[in-house]
Amino acid sequence: MTSHNRIRIPDGFWAGLYQLGITAQDVVRKAKMPLTVITESVVTTEQYIAIWQAYSDIIGDMEDAIIKLPTTFETAQYPPSVLAAYHARDYRDALKRMARYKEMCPPENIRIVEEGESCTIEVEWLDTGLPGPPLLVGTTLAFLLELGRRGTGLPIQASLVEFNHTMNQVQGLEDYFGCPIQFGAKCNRLTLHRGDLDRPFASYNAELLDILTPVLHQTLEEQRGSHSITEIVKWILKRSLTGERLEIQDVASELGMSERTLQRRLTDEQTTFKQLMREARHELAKEYLANPNLDIKEVAFLVGYKDQSSFYRAFRCWEGNTPLNWRTEYVSINSIN
Repeated sequence: MTSHNRIRIPDGFWAGLYQLGITAQDVVRKAKMPLTVITESVVTTEQYIAIWQAYSDIIGDMEDAIIKLPTTFETAQYPPSVLAAYHARDYRDALKRMARYKEMCPPENIRIVEEGESCTIEVEWLDTGLPGPPLLVGTTLAFLLELGRRGTGLPIQASLVEFNHTMNQVQGLEDYFGCPIQFGAKCNRLTLHRGDLDRPFASYNAELLDILTPVLHQTLEEQRGSHSITEIVKWILKRSLTGERLEIQDVASELGMSERTLQRRLTDEQTTFKQLMREARHELAKEYLANPNLDIKEVAFLVGYKDQSSFYRAFRCWEGNTPLNWRTEYVSINSIN
């Protein structure tokens, strides 16, 4: 497993969908994922793809969906990484910042090449072994053009857009991008007129950039740093427990190592797989029980228990109380606070 298996859903993503009349709960349920994804916003590559596929299935019209999210998304809701691009000196600076900070939200990567009179921006899919969701790819390319239009205040047009997938409708996309759309290409790519990259941004804010840039740089460096194997294993367990009990070989396989190697590394960090499993279930159980909309049977399923009685016994061992009583006390305490 690489760092790309821990993906943070972009800030404002759920708000953007809500503006389109789509709730986060509907998307997560469609993707068959735990509701905690909405608040934690950290998922695996497979779950990230599932979220975009669920959004695609719900909205139905691929062409319309590609255009709507970037154009509907309000500038005020941009996360810090995108704000730094929006307030850049010019379009070139903005694109370079987007490519740099995209590392904080894989699994796709942005590669920029300037040559002759053209600038190509390619969306590369990072070491997942899975195809990039067409809607995500299209939305990314549309957003990069939208960024230039909003920053400069000008109706910048692309010279060519290429997708490696197919689509039934193209007229709306060609109208939006202002250029031909090519399907079945070798890569997903947006080609701009190089001269447009020199256009200054009306939204340029040097003072804000002086604040954002050091913070984003530090965040990027921290994210590039290694996480302990204990943190990673517990995170995998929390993201994958729903409805089933994971075994150590399942996690070892996802990490790309042998079961023996994983056991040794956990021992080095003075823990065991069983201990992390108990901790993950315990922590998740309390998170779910804090949500009054989930019944006890559903909570048991979400933390990997097939029957409610087994969950009750485990929870008594953890908290010395029943799940129902714990929830009642939790609600009572928080209502006072």
